[in-house]
Formats: sequence, C-alpha cells, structure tokens
Amino acid sequence: MQALRGPNLYAYKPVLRVELDIGPFEERPSDTFPGFVERLTSWLPGLHEHECSIGKPGGFVERLRRGTWLAHITEHVTIALQNEMGFNVGFGRARGAGQRGVYNVVVAYEEEEPAREAFRTALEMTLAAMLDEAYDAPAALERLREMADDYRLGPSTRAIVDAARRRGIPVRRLTPTGSLVQLGYGIHQKRILASQTSDTSALAVEICQEKPLTNRVLRNVGISVPEGQTVRSADEAWEVAQDLGLPVILKPEAGNQGKGVMVNLRSEAEVRAAYEVASQFRGDVLVERHIEGSDYRILVVNGKMVAAARRDPAQVIGDGKRTVAQLVEVVNQDPRRRPGHSSSLTRIRLDDAAKVVLGQQGLTLESVPEAGRVVMLRQNCNLSTGGTATDVTDEVHPSNARMAELAAQVLNLDVAGIDLLCKDIRRPLVEQAGAIVEVNAAPGLRMHLEPTSGLPRDVGGPIIESLYPAGAPSRIPIIAVTGTNGKTTVTRLVAHMFETAHQNVGMTSTDGTYILKERILEGDCSGPKSAQAVLLHPRVEVAVLEVARGGILREGLGFDWCSVGIVTNVSPDHLGQGGIDTLEQLAKVKQVVIESVSKDGAAVLNADDPLVAEMAAAAKGRVVYFARSPENSVLQAHLAQGGSGVFVDNGAIVTVREGRRQVLIELDRVGFTGGGTLRFQVENALAATAAAWAEGLNPALIGRALTTFRMDMAMAPGRFNVLGLAGRQVILDYGHNVAAMRAIAEALPRSGDRRTIMVIGLPGDRRDEDLLATTQQTLPFVDEYVFHDLKNRRDRAENEVPMLMRSCLAPGTPHEIVPDARTGILRGFARTRPGDRLVIIADLVDEALEVIRELSSEDETATEACETPVTRAFE
Repeated sequence: MQALRGPNLYAYKPVLRVELDIGPFEERPSDTFPGFVERLTSWLPGLHEHECSIGKPGGFVERLRRGTWLAHITEHVTIALQNEMGFNVGFGRARGAGQRGVYNVVVAYEEEEPAREAFRTALEMTLAAMLDEAYDAPAALERLREMADDYRLGPSTRAIVDAARRRGIPVRRLTPTGSLVQLGYGIHQKRILASQTSDTSALAVEICQEKPLTNRVLRNVGISVPEGQTVRSADEAWEVAQDLGLPVILKPEAGNQGKGVMVNLRSEAEVRAAYEVASQFRGDVLVERHIEGSDYRILVVNGKMVAAARRDPAQVIGDGKRTVAQLVEVVNQDPRRRPGHSSSLTRIRLDDAAKVVLGQQGLTLESVPEAGRVVMLRQNCNLSTGGTATDVTDEVHPSNARMAELAAQVLNLDVAGIDLLCKDIRRPLVEQAGAIVEVNAAPGLRMHLEPTSGLPRDVGGPIIESLYPAGAPSRIPIIAVTGTNGKTTVTRLVAHMFETAHQNVGMTSTDGTYILKERILEGDCSGPKSAQAVLLHPRVEVAVLEVARGGILREGLGFDWCSVGIVTNVSPDHLGQGGIDTLEQLAKVKQVVIESVSKDGAAVLNADDPLVAEMAAAAKGRVVYFARSPENSVLQAHLAQGGSGVFVDNGAIVTVREGRRQVLIELDRVGFTGGGTLRFQVENALAATAAAWAEGLNPALIGRALTTFRMDMAMAPGRFNVLGLAGRQVILDYGHNVAAMRAIAEALPRSGDRRTIMVIGLPGDRRDEDLLATTQQTLPFVDEYVFHDLKNRRDRAENEVPMLMRSCLAPGTPHEIVPDARTGILRGFARTRPGDRLVIIADLVDEALEVIRELSSEDETATEACETPVTRAFE
C-alpha cells in the first residue's frame, strides 16, 4: 500500500496505490457468489450511484451482476466508503500488474490515513459479502466516520482552502490532523489555522481573550457593550449580580466557543450554580448585565462585513412520550450532527450546563415534556454547544454593520466574529438597548457556510482575497529537472543562472538541499520531501528541483505544477525496479514532470532523444526544444511552426522564438564545455539555457552565468570534476550507467603513454545485464581497475557486484577488488604514477571528496582544473 501524494504515474492528484494479490478469487468473479450483490449494496447503498464503465448510475451494480473481480470491486467500495466518511473522491482504477491474480488498485484520496483504513475495510467488507459472513456494517461505517472526524479539515479551514484552490493558490497541510495549513510557496507563503491567519495580530488575539479588556477598548470608541465585572467566588458573583440588577450573564473571562456561558440568570441559586459551571474554565468569571434579544454573529473580514447569522440555542420539542434525554438522543441522530466541529452541526451534550438550564425550566433529564413544548438545553447560542444558525446577512442594518466593522478595526483583527444581542438586527442597536457582547479572533465559519436555514455564504473567498488581493502572487517559479543523465549538472547550472540574477534560489539535487547556496540537508535530496522543504522556505524566490525516477514512483512529485519542466534524456538505468522494465516505461515516468507543467509554462525537451522529443504531446504549455545542431529534423519542424528552440550553430548557442533568432554566446567562452568539445556538457548547457530563457531570465545574465559556471568540487561536486594531484590527473564523476560511461569515454581520448586507472563500484539494484554493459563501456579507455562494493549492497552478496564487473575484463587486465570506496580510492591512487589519470566513479560523493582532500593535503602541488582552461586538462 503506497500513498502517492503529488502528481504521479496514475493521476494528477493524490492516490493510494495498492498491489493486491487476490489469489483464488481470480477464479471467482462476483456473479459466482449467490446473494453477494444484495448483501453488499444493502451495506453500502451509495454503490448504486457508481457509473463504472457503463457510463450511467447503476452501471457498477450491473457489472457486479454480470461478473467482475475482487480488485475492481474493492476499488469501488473504497471510494464509496470515503464518500460515507465525507470525502469527495471519485477516481479509481484496477489493472493487472503483469502477474496472474495480482492487480494495481488505485483510488483517489483527500486524507491519507482514512483512505488506508477505508481500503482495509473495503476488502474486509467485500470478502464478508462474498462469503456470506456476518458483518456489522453500521459499526464499521461509524468507526470510519470517527476516524475521518480526526483527520478531516474543519469547516472553517476547508472553506479557506477550497477558496485558495479555486484561485490556483498552492495548499499544503502542515499537520496530519490539525488545521495548520500553508498557502503559497516560498516568499509568497501565508499560513492559516482555522480562520486565524498569518496576518492576524497576536496582540489583538490577546485582547480578545480578556473580555473585560475587550469591553474597555470598545467602550472607549463609543461602542455599546454590557456592564460587567470579574469575580472570583460565588458570593462575589451574587453581590455583583445584585449591583447590576437581575437578570445577569456569567461566563469565563477567557472562554471560547460558548463554553461555560450561562445567561438570563434570575435568582441567587441560578447565579451560584452558574458560577460553578463557569469557574471550571481558565481565568476568572465575568458577570454581565443580561441584554434581552436574539444572539447574532457578524463576520468581518479585512474591515468589511461579509456575513451575518442569528444563532439559536440547543433545544428539543416535547412529544408527550419521551424524556428530555431520549429527545436529545433522537436529535443527535441527525447525520449533520457529529462530535466536535467537523460537520455543519454539533451534537448536544447533556452536561452540568444543560442541567442548570433545565432546572430554570423546572425540568430534569428524566422529565417528559408535553407535546409541542420547546425545551431549552443551553442559554448561549454557540454552534459548538449544539445551537443552530439562520443566515441574516441581507437583513443587517447598515449602522449595525458599521459598528461591527469598527469593533474589528479598533482591535486590529483581520478576521473577526462580532457577537451582539438585540431584539431585531434590522434596527440600529442604539434604538433597542442592544450591545456587542464579544469579539472573537479565529471565529468559526460553519454557521455562514452551512446555516440550518437561509442562504449559505462563501466566506472563505473574502479571507483569501484579504491574504492575496487580486493580482498578488502566491507562487514562485519552479524549474523541475529530470532525465537519466545530466540532471544534477543542469539543476546546478540553472540555479547558478538565477543566482547570477541576484535571486534567492532553493535547490534540490542528489548532493543535498541548498538554500541561498548553503547546504541545509545532505545526501540524495532529489525526492518530493526535499522539494517541499524548499517550497516551505520563506526566503526562496526561485525553486530549482532535481526530480528522480525513484521519488516519482515512491510518492509522486513534491509540487502540484511547475513553471518549467526539463527532460535531459532517457537511457537504460534502474530498469527492472518498481514495475519499470522497458525504456518506454521509464520515459513515461519522466514524462510526469512534463505533464505537470502549467498551461502558462514551458516544457524543455531534448530534440536529439526521440523518447524525450515525443513528450511534447503531453505538454499543456509551450514546448522549447534543445539540440546540438540546427539540422535536427524535430527542431526544424518545430521552429517552422513558430516554436521556440535552443541549439548550437557555428560554434555558438543560439535561441529562436517565433522566427526571431539571437546568438546568445560563443561556446569558446563556455569553459565547462571544453570550448564545445564535450558533447554531454554542451547538452547540459543547452538544457539549462532553454529553461532559464523560457522562464524569462535576461539572456545577458544567462550568458554571464555560462561563462562563470565551473565543473569543480565547489560548484558541481562529483560531476566530472578534474584536478591535478601529485602529477596525476584525477577525475571524479557520479555516472553509474552506460550513457554516463560513454560520455566519459568521449571526453577522455586515449593519448600517448598516459595510463587510466578506474576506481568503480556500481549499485546492486541494477540488473546484471546493465552492470555488465556499464562496465563494458569503460574497456576501451581504462587500463587498470579497482573494483569495490558500495556501503549499501542492495541485497547483493558481498563482492557479488565487483566480481560481476571483473568478468568483463580481458585476461591479464590489471585489477583488484577491495572492500569499500575509501580503500578503493587509496589503492587506485597508489597504483598510479606521475602522468597517469585516475578516474573515480563515486556513489557517495562527499565521502570521495573527503579522501581526495586528504590526498591533496599531502601534496602541495595539487590544483583544481578550474585554474586552467578545461581543454588543457585532457592534453
């Protein structure tokens, strides 16, 4: 079971992929189980709405009756169970995995853990229905719903998130079960926690939590608020109540969500009982003058009223037969009522506060109210204590709206819930002795989103407008680089281009994660988690992300879409892993990056690689081809149609867009390409140039970056680094496949008496034929070998891979096998003499660099190739 959290091989949305072996059920389609369809659909009536391949409601049930298999059925049941949990998903598929009885089942999800549990329950439920076993479906559904309540975004957060997604603003949940969400990427990020935003003043929140202080601030600007005083004992509460005049209200000084609020208290006994309830919460207890009228909530966003609702307290209506407790049980069976705040209504709780209110009416939980009698269970009207809401947005008197707006502005709250009491919201408060009784930071939104009656209001939209006014950016440029070879060098070169333009760059690669040139994470960081670390960073203005095959297969992409996607090339590597057995399948994995380029973005494709060139058909945005020659037929056809391209012509890098040709820079000035003689480096330069150019970077800055980029251990560690060491030429590279070895062979022509010694270890997760083919590519230019195992042998036996590589050597070829890379480098260096070349193929670049530095410290003549023209390094 695998969660693909970003765009992936199966969909542009998060999906759960399950490899399901149905074993003997491969011989038993659904129509061979009598009564199966009736049992399953009685447990999950929602399955009748599934269209399946029939294309109409009831289509899936028809397929069940005709006969279909366990994997397909489980897919649909998982979707139906997620719908029952309140998640709006509908995508799924079940396909054979290439082995009899084994299927890939793919289903969309909104929350990962509930989806996993939904799949497990779906399999359990389907098998029980097939085998006619007892199964408590209602209990299973309630268990799933309770789990969904824990994981699902609350109504307030969800409304803001939905509004952000409608605007195309990136959304990332930062906690698996809470409501902390990041909006936007990099320097444009904002955060929300329910309706509290990163623009909400902490000082304003603090003031709102102290209700006496809130009242004092509002009273200072002429806003009507009730008289009141804080108390610390029941005796003091009764004294203050008498001074204010009955009836009074008691509530926690620092409470929220209506907890502990008791209203319309008319006797000493009621005041004392109310004190016991209110004092259970944090802080002192506030006694206030009771104001007659209905309870209203006005929502103010960015200084303007956007919605209003009348709130009514939790109540039941007697039928002359059932007790109060039984009536509440019936009301709580309403599917809209759930524990907590995850649904439109909250279940009514029969706690101490409810008992006090019942006592005011001469009732207990065991009383049987007469038919038609309204029984109040709370005096406060909060939805969180079981109340209901009626939308009154269009009824609010303008002066009342202005007073609520002023209250929010005085307290400097970007999102505020203003509670007021009055007899009629259509009349000014001053005419009816009404008052603002509370100001709430981070107010709940569900009363406006899903009122019990009246029009629902889109209150998430104004909050997003406040955070991101029209035209305000929420995204940063994302340049995603994939391919078989060259992607790390291209990633580093693109990052260097934007750094040359004085932009703050976040970069991921197989060497680590870098923010503003500083490595913050070491190791292979070409997966989605590293990409997300860059996008979460508040200083990053441009993200340049290396995207490896493994990360796409394991979790999907770490972003929703990118502005530029690059595919350098596709050649045999990692075949036989993760269900990818052919070059065409590998290309499909790389193509996920191109499919995720925005419609306003650019796909940068290698026109010299047929599998890459064909990816243009999957691009939603424009295509920019790069090629080594203007004679490339794919490039020529593209340019003839007004397309864009980057290529080499007459020794210079040239760009063409809509027929307009520009010579960018002569290759003689691009040192790391050896003046244009190193084919693989020319391709890297073209890919990076095309990406930066497509993103709109100034061509002059691109050219400058090309002349200042060096293939040394500082700017591109482990990527064809060349240095002099004790009279030897040392070359460090990361290449592990046939194409990489072929590129090295082209860059290192045999010359004179110079011997080449290679230190090499290859990953054990490659197929034997790939390991052999990679080694064979080195035979024409290597004289001696030092083979070694890698630290992670990938389930291979000790020395299994070195011995396999040794089998390629001609009899008499000097070689040795050593236990590890460090020993290999030291032994390889010991085998050289002045004038020789030592080629180190490193799996852990940092480790190799450390050994080279140790050797360099012993040799005062050591120099890096960057100190001399690259072409001289190969003389």
